[in-house]
Amino acid sequence: MNAEPVLPGPRNRRAFVRTAGAALTVPAAVGLVGGTGSGTASAAAPAAGASPALPDFAPVPAGALGPALNAAGYYVGRIDGSLYWVTDGFYQSMFLSTRDGVVLVDAPPTLGHNLQRAIDDVTKVNGRPNKVTHLIYSHSHADHAGASSIFGKNVIRVGHSECRRLLVRDADPNRPAPTVTFDKRHTLRVGGETLELAHHGPNHSPDNIFIFAPAHATLMLVDVLYPGWVPFKNLAVSQDIPAWLRSQHIAMDYPWRTLVGGHLGRLGVRADGDLQLAYTADLESSVRRAMNLDPTPYFEKYGPSGNAWAIFRTYLDAVAEQAAAPVIAKYTGVLAAADVYTLDNAATLVESFRIDNGILGPFSTHL
Repeated sequence: MNAEPVLPGPRNRRAFVRTAGAALTVPAAVGLVGGTGSGTASAAAPAAGASPALPDFAPVPAGALGPALNAAGYYVGRIDGSLYWVTDGFYQSMFLSTRDGVVLVDAPPTLGHNLQRAIDDVTKVNGRPNKVTHLIYSHSHADHAGASSIFGKNVIRVGHSECRRLLVRDADPNRPAPTVTFDKRHTLRVGGETLELAHHGPNHSPDNIFIFAPAHATLMLVDVLYPGWVPFKNLAVSQDIPAWLRSQHIAMDYPWRTLVGGHLGRLGVRADGDLQLAYTADLESSVRRAMNLDPTPYFEKYGPSGNAWAIFRTYLDAVAEQAAAPVIAKYTGVLAAADVYTLDNAATLVESFRIDNGILGPFSTHL
């Protein structure tokens, strides 16, 4: 990873986002920023007018955190050559500064106008045009594309054909549909630079694409790999869990040195991908073992009343909890937020195993 900082932008970021984002970065003189407790605790419902009782979580490992944000609440740095990235500690974007203009990948609304400020920071130094001529959508979701309208009507928007269908359907003025679309592969060449776009089937979303900068050995793949962190809840709230799991391996087949994952505060390296593959493999193994949990107590408790949903809920929750426990213990202190989202991720795998893989446990074919 070769991230080179450039000049900071103006101070006009909302105070809340600036402060919260700063908590997800590493100040120059600080080695660790995170919670002060360990493990998790259930948050009780607060009384009317009272502040909620929030749980404590394990500290965030220092290696999971990114560079410090500037006064405006963002960081922009060079990945390699004319390729740059921007983060606010929550979301990430990537852009190429070319002799013919800027090619931007994604426009997360939490970054918003700071995207143009970051581009201006770079182009003031390198003397190239600061106008965004092309905007690539990694996928249609509003949290990654919701600031697209900032760049006006004349920018050339590029995305998968399914991305266009979804955005036409959604009719969100903040996310104009792409006008340049493709089904399998598309090579974008602008100002002497090249990006290779590919769709390897559904994963996190039906339209999520791989964006590869071959000259810079950099892959941008959003909501699949999370450098330094466990995946977001429910395995990134993905719509096709088996395909999402496969997409991790597809990503690792690309010859990248640097990964832009779309979230959180730092770039990724190959070891981050290997670590997430180990985490998901351990989680899959643990879920498979837990699917053998004895269902008798759950049927005995709720069966006589005819409350089928109570049987399902308590049994499946117990399976997820049993599966998550050893994975949480193994990865706490290794991957950030292992104690935050591993239970949700285990529960998602339980459902995927039942629905997608036919591992039905006590709800299998009646004999």
